[in-house]
Amino acid sequence: MINILIVDDELDVKGLFEQRFRKEIKAGIIELNFAHNAQDALAYLKDHVGRVSLVLSDINMPGQSGLDLLAAIKQGFVNPPPVVMMITAYGDEQNQQKAYNLGADDFFTKPLDFGALKEKVMQYGNR
Repeated sequence: MINILIVDDELDVKGLFEQRFRKEIKAGIIELNFAHNAQDALAYLKDHVGRVSLVLSDINMPGQSGLDLLAAIKQGFVNPPPVVMMITAYGDEQNQQKAYNLGADDFFTKPLDFGALKEKVMQYGNR
């Protein structure tokens, strides 16, 4: 099973992801978990060490940004760290380059192409 942690301060994201991945959830292929900020995400990861295989994180969030979260994951979870894919409404070159420099495994812009996202999730989840 691919255990995914989705980190986004927008509350409607949960319903959207559950709807888009409903077949995979029902089939037991994917488990979705949610955090609304970087601090909650790090706490979840510490409580579930080795269980989360993929983190999908928004970049722009109050408090710590998704880029701060990315750096903390890549530095703090090394056996190996989960795959981290950044999602943002701001797909500018500067954010993208900074994300890759910090160790992002992939980068998506909103509105999300869920077909492409599912393909990547399955690819990374089957490593």
